[in-house]
Amino acid sequence: MCIRDSNDVPRAAFTPRELADLTIGFYRRNYIEGLFLSSAVLRSPDYTMEQMIGVLELLRGEYRFRGYIHAKAIPGADPALVARLGLLADRISINIELPSERSLSLLAPDKSKRAILAPMKQVSQSVTQSKAELMRYRKAPQFAPAGQSTQMIIGASPETDYQILRLTEGLYQKYSLKRVFFSAYIPVAEDSLLPALDTKPPLLREHRLYQADWLLRFYQFSASEILDEQHPDFNPYLDPKCNWAVHNMHLFPVDVNRCSYEMLLRVPGIGVKSAQRIRVARRSGQLDLADLKRIGVVLKRAQYFITCKGFSRGVTAGPEATVRALLDPAAFGVGTEQLSLFAAPAVQELAAQGMRPASAAREVCEEAVSCLARQM
Repeated sequence: MCIRDSNDVPRAAFTPRELADLTIGFYRRNYIEGLFLSSAVLRSPDYTMEQMIGVLELLRGEYRFRGYIHAKAIPGADPALVARLGLLADRISINIELPSERSLSLLAPDKSKRAILAPMKQVSQSVTQSKAELMRYRKAPQFAPAGQSTQMIIGASPETDYQILRLTEGLYQKYSLKRVFFSAYIPVAEDSLLPALDTKPPLLREHRLYQADWLLRFYQFSASEILDEQHPDFNPYLDPKCNWAVHNMHLFPVDVNRCSYEMLLRVPGIGVKSAQRIRVARRSGQLDLADLKRIGVVLKRAQYFITCKGFSRGVTAGPEATVRALLDPAAFGVGTEQLSLFAAPAVQELAAQGMRPASAAREVCEEAVSCLARQM
């Protein structure tokens, strides 16, 4: 991400021919299966896009390259150039960079909300139009057949997880994005508007956002169900689905042989494939624990939220046992003498004070169990 002029350093660039030759050489040696093409702005957005298009035209035309190409469009470029790029690439991305217009103006002043969202809208409309034309004529040119995606930096600006998740949901709904990517900010430049250089990348937060993103796309959750104004940030000790379940215990246990598919998706330990298999299997008869295990249900978690043939433990299990089964191991993971990359902030703080990582993880784990159990 380009942040402010203070991050200006000498740059290197390839010509379109050099980059095309490198790509096709690696492809023929079976080193790569595709190309992700991105660039900083060179001279102007239009000039940069013309150079990128030159690479793709050489690959698709002269070299007859049929591998996967993901190209990152340059915000502010002429719409005609975006249209040309979409006919050459399998997927296009326009990076939103930061979660709010205010942060964008402060940290990336050369970019604007309009310059980012306008090509997103154009790509979305072009993809829809291309699909309609393909239904009428199967040899019609395809525009970005793998759709579009975007990426935003997490931790460089003060937005809450709830604000980021609502933005993510809105992008999916308005622009039909295939994927929103999150990238934990790693300090590389000294700037009063940015986190200090010794700030650790928020990897656990990034991890939670990807988990929540999965819930939005495949588990029929909305952003306001996962977080809200009163609880704007993720629980560091529970993944978002388990956190939702703990705060909605009045909806459980559910009978897996009778409940709706939508409710099956909300049971910790039951994924999309498992829910689909349950929906099919229960048509032939009542399912018991052995059946659920064969289907792929993670009973270590699910048993506290379900009933089934011959099993009703979910009704009587205590809150402490439930919480212990749901705690995210990544938040407390340690090696022999080293913290996990995803260790919870409280664990990192105790370790920084001199406590052994394993001891810090155990202490925080017990405190988390006690606190969450009281909330239930």
